[in-house]
Amino acid sequence: MKKYNWAILGCGHIANKFCSDLKLLSNANLYATSSRDLQKAIDYKNKYGFEVAYGSYTEMVNDPKVDAVYIATPHTFHREHAILCMNHKKAVLCEKAFAINKKEVEEMIACAKENSTFLMEAFWTKFQPSFIKAMEILKSGELGKLQIVRSDFAFNAPFIEERRLYNVNLGGGSLLDIGLYPVFAALTSLGKPDFIKTFAHFSTTGTEESISMLFQYAGGEMANLASSFSSYSPTQTEYWCEKGYMILNPRWYMPTKITIVKNGQEPLYFNSGHFEGTGYQYEAAHVMKCLDEEKIESEIMTWQNSLDLIETLDRIRRDAGIFFPEHDKTDDKLKFC
Repeated sequence: MKKYNWAILGCGHIANKFCSDLKLLSNANLYATSSRDLQKAIDYKNKYGFEVAYGSYTEMVNDPKVDAVYIATPHTFHREHAILCMNHKKAVLCEKAFAINKKEVEEMIACAKENSTFLMEAFWTKFQPSFIKAMEILKSGELGKLQIVRSDFAFNAPFIEERRLYNVNLGGGSLLDIGLYPVFAALTSLGKPDFIKTFAHFSTTGTEESISMLFQYAGGEMANLASSFSSYSPTQTEYWCEKGYMILNPRWYMPTKITIVKNGQEPLYFNSGHFEGTGYQYEAAHVMKCLDEEKIESEIMTWQNSLDLIETLDRIRRDAGIFFPEHDKTDDKLKFC
């Protein structure tokens, strides 16, 4: 089994769990950390046992020993950092949202093709045993036709203007941070919607703080989705079908228990069981499997999956009036994508 040298680009909060889970994989070597703040990179290196630390991303990508890079910077920098890595032939696993808009995602994919270099959006939920099981149940038809999806993700975040969550210049707002999870739940089960209607509340910094999204499909199916930084929610996903329903229980985006109810009978349960770590190791293991097979695109989290997601997020932003001035460059905010 080939061992791959991993580097972390962006030593912030989101990278902590990934680093911990990466240590669980025998073919992953924690090699390099990189940050614009050298001390932060050094602190990460010492905390997780990496070999080297870099005070600039350019230094890191010029290290020939680096095989794969996990990008964990704010959304507004994903395009820039992914392209930097791929231009130096480094495989990329980039956090979600993949980029700010569809145009940027298309540029990232074009760069991957041009450099014949692996690129994947880090949508870890798609690799969780419980989510895989849920999709198998829906596809089996045992619950009948799926009619309605209900999904939410919310927590009460302190309002700090300069914090990323409320900073419009860093892609702030609940939609691109956590709202994309409920959107993902609808897309993976019902596909792209024919119609979208949104209701959003904005903070004083101009970022969307809470959003409710309604999807409608030509076949009559619907999705009711929501995210918020101003309230707590169960954070669960429900699939309502003709012959019963299924619930991905709270914190559904990571390994969780599934509740299945058929025709009003007693509930059945599926538990993904005991496992080490948080669940990020599954996507990292998949990346290395793709590299073993010399692939530049995942067959599970495909580029088309990412394009469908960002296109839907763009449609939601257009309807809700969510606008990022540094990236959505147009005088007409309603036609920014």
